[in-house]
Amino acid sequence: MARKKKNITLENVLIEDYAAEGKSLARVEGKVIFVEQVVPGDVVDICLTKNKKDWGEGWPLRFHSYSDKRVDPFCTHFGTCGGCQWQMLPYDLQLQYKQKQVQDNLKRIGKVQLPEIWPIIGAKNIKRYRNKIEYTFGTDEFLTKEEFNRRKAAALSGPSDGGDLISPGAAGFHAKGSWSKVVDIQTCHLQSEPTNDIRLAIKKYAFQNGLNFYNLREQHGFLRTMQVRLCETGEWMANIMVGEDDPEKIEGLMQFVLAQFPGITSLLYTVNTKRNDSLHDLEPVVYHGKGYVIEKLEDFQFKIGPKSFFQTNTRQGEELYRITRDFAELTGRETLYDLYCGTGSIGIFCSQNAGKIIGVEMIDAAIEDAKENAALNNLDKTHFYAGDVIKVCDDDFFAKHGRADVIITDPPRAGMHEKLVQKINEMAAPTVVYVSCNPATQARDLALLDEKYMVTKIQPVDMFPHTLHIENVVQLKLR
Repeated sequence: MARKKKNITLENVLIEDYAAEGKSLARVEGKVIFVEQVVPGDVVDICLTKNKKDWGEGWPLRFHSYSDKRVDPFCTHFGTCGGCQWQMLPYDLQLQYKQKQVQDNLKRIGKVQLPEIWPIIGAKNIKRYRNKIEYTFGTDEFLTKEEFNRRKAAALSGPSDGGDLISPGAAGFHAKGSWSKVVDIQTCHLQSEPTNDIRLAIKKYAFQNGLNFYNLREQHGFLRTMQVRLCETGEWMANIMVGEDDPEKIEGLMQFVLAQFPGITSLLYTVNTKRNDSLHDLEPVVYHGKGYVIEKLEDFQFKIGPKSFFQTNTRQGEELYRITRDFAELTGRETLYDLYCGTGSIGIFCSQNAGKIIGVEMIDAAIEDAKENAALNNLDKTHFYAGDVIKVCDDDFFAKHGRADVIITDPPRAGMHEKLVQKINEMAAPTVVYVSCNPATQARDLALLDEKYMVTKIQPVDMFPHTLHIENVVQLKLR
């Protein structure tokens, strides 16, 4: 029988600096240790989870003293739900560390010649900034040790037989690092009301009417998830996912929600009997309203359905797109290629300054949304195509639509496929604007683009305060 490795504990360690991805670092006898849930200035005992020759990873077992840089988190659920990671840091320090993350990634991974990185643009609203939130209804409630002991004491002191320890369910977010346990959220500060009101009302209705929550381990139950979208236009949409195709239960729940929240403009439900919560292969049913909402960026309108992708922070997304448009340096004559165009939002946002917009995206449904959004804004200069950019953008395509004067690329966190980077080098557009939600993969791609392009402008943007996520916009010019 193999012996179980004993965890190594490092005692009285000073956390020296911020590393990346929400971790900070310490140095112990020449070895770099990456630690979660701490900030520079903390002195902690560290339980190592990885122990390599030159580096290690761990988490704080005990705090001996706290950094003077810390502030009190404003959310009572901080540290248990899987949402915000940095509420214990003042916002100006969050921005400082995000700026450093961009700088370190571009220099250490990209290793290309860089201009000065402009100061990060912070968000004006650091609470209630999300236009979309997804809640989970689950039977397996996450309890802190303190809450468990409190419930246990209450159960033992009363006439109960201990059943008070078994929660009928939790409505909120997955606990950090858990796929099955759900933190029962009382107040989330990331989206404006009525986001908390509708979640709590549905939870109360479910308890009073015997609607059970979904058991993720055993894969059964009625209430599964709920998506809430709130728009700057005043429109808002809720899509409630249920795990049973029970018309009577669904009708009762929909009537209740509509009666309690008459301001809702689109109410939908989705029956999902499969093992995951993905919406892409399901068809939401419109119970009330038009089944979508309209959001605005500047004077442009965008139709958003329950399966549409849209920037989650509307006001900061507007700022991100302005920077992208500025970096494109359009004069009104250029042919702009928008790669990973999604629902067409960046291309449409840049349309007044371009001669023609060509959008390419792998997902057919997103292209259909892009065409609808172009029509909604009375645009006839936009052309959207579904398919792999590497295959779509061939000589025949260029002959029909013209070669790109400007390329905007906004890939997912994994960055661009190496073949697409090679394709961009072959297309040889005078200007490329690279919008990234992951500076590490962006830096990797910049190293490949260095064959034909030089980096000329860099602008980090914070879209998600209190989280480790960071957007970065880079302008490149053909050598």
